[in-house]
Amino acid sequence: MNAYTKTRPTEASPAADSIHGTITGPVVMIGMGSIGKGVLPLLERHIVFDRARLTVIDPDPTVRCWLADTGYTVLSKAVTPDNHMDLLSPLLDAPGAFCINLSVDTSSRDLAALCHARGALYIDTVTEPWAGFYFGEQSNGERTNYALREGMRALARENPGGPTAVSCCGANPGMVSWLAKEALLRLAADLGHDDTAPIDRDGWARLMRDLGVLGIHIAERDTQVSAQPRERGSFINTWSVDGFLSEGFQPAELGWGTHETWLPEDAHSHPQGCRAAIWLDRPGAQTRVRSWCPTYGPQYGYLVTHNEAISLADYFTLGATDAPDYRPTCLYAYHPCDDAVLSLHETFGSGRLQDKRVILQADDIIEGADELGVLLYGHGRNALWYGSRLTNVEARQLAPHQNATALQVSSAVLAAIVWALENPRAGIVEAEEMDHARCLEIQRPYLGPVEAHYTDWTPLDALPPNFRGGCDPDNPWSFRNVLAG
Repeated sequence: MNAYTKTRPTEASPAADSIHGTITGPVVMIGMGSIGKGVLPLLERHIVFDRARLTVIDPDPTVRCWLADTGYTVLSKAVTPDNHMDLLSPLLDAPGAFCINLSVDTSSRDLAALCHARGALYIDTVTEPWAGFYFGEQSNGERTNYALREGMRALARENPGGPTAVSCCGANPGMVSWLAKEALLRLAADLGHDDTAPIDRDGWARLMRDLGVLGIHIAERDTQVSAQPRERGSFINTWSVDGFLSEGFQPAELGWGTHETWLPEDAHSHPQGCRAAIWLDRPGAQTRVRSWCPTYGPQYGYLVTHNEAISLADYFTLGATDAPDYRPTCLYAYHPCDDAVLSLHETFGSGRLQDKRVILQADDIIEGADELGVLLYGHGRNALWYGSRLTNVEARQLAPHQNATALQVSSAVLAAIVWALENPRAGIVEAEEMDHARCLEIQRPYLGPVEAHYTDWTPLDALPPNFRGGCDPDNPWSFRNVLAG
């Protein structure tokens, strides 16, 4: 394993040596996987903190070797329901403490509650449960991201205000919610509408409704290619394999819009909470949807559950939660790298999880990019894709230890850390509740080209003429036409 090295961006990079904030207390980083290894150099580059007070907690014994000679404290332990209070409390019991949770199998709700009680700032990239949740005996409805999010939102209601805890803020969920707002302002300008940024949630929802937006696809295409062919019996991915498998085996979920007139037979709603989403009685990584990204145009994506599909639909709702006047349909349409697609085929075809799991590092990849953005559809110009088109080559030039996928995530974590430092008493928040312009200002130097692309394509175009019996020809962007099975 390569030793950890501190590197700087090239002098031509606008990210070079900009200091964005100061952490005055101890820093606790939980998890040092692909994202943690990307966040740490960005933290060193852009945040002032005491290196002697940074602690990394990860059960992988190789992390200690990787961070040798850095001066950081490394605890080779797993954070568990039984030990998290005793393990973390002494590390966080100091003014200005910041907990950065980039791990799997740790309860985001419990860790956020602990940080709140200790007065520490907190951030995670997903509402994560304790180990065993994803493959446990709970009902499918209990295993949804909706249920996990409702738990975190309940914690926010029980503890209003207080130290900032940023929930679910990586690339997606996270960055894509900031891009959605920026895309709305671009669309408003292009349609001749007032493009002044709204000042509150109601204003943003009214803007989306008034522009005629029916929904949002978080449309992603990962084209990164490894120099080595995939071996049978292995799962290859450009980011956490465990994280992808966990969300892929959860039920497919999406925010459910008010324009929808058809409901899948296996769809279920929620009787409590924000009621902004439905779930399907099938795994997300076995459920395909039709979507669009700029490089390849029309494509299949997997309807993998993500927090932003729910939080965006909730944020842009007008009216009562149980009978809204307006709500967009929101879903994540994910086409992972080709090796991950083949890995999924093998996983579901065999009914077994592969023992060998590989995360492609930047040096393993010979070409490709991660194209991640929001597809706003149904308006006067049909559909607008707005997002980051970051190549692996660009990612390697901009920052160490990460490919294009990881850099989109780690730079969003950096932006959220800066926002939390600038807004330390905001309580528990999601990406939609943050200042999108400020966050993108911090993150943009790491995103490669951020572009807007209009398309006349609709999901109806992907249906062969002789097989359109079940479609809705009068509503091209109906979920009936988006769902591919």
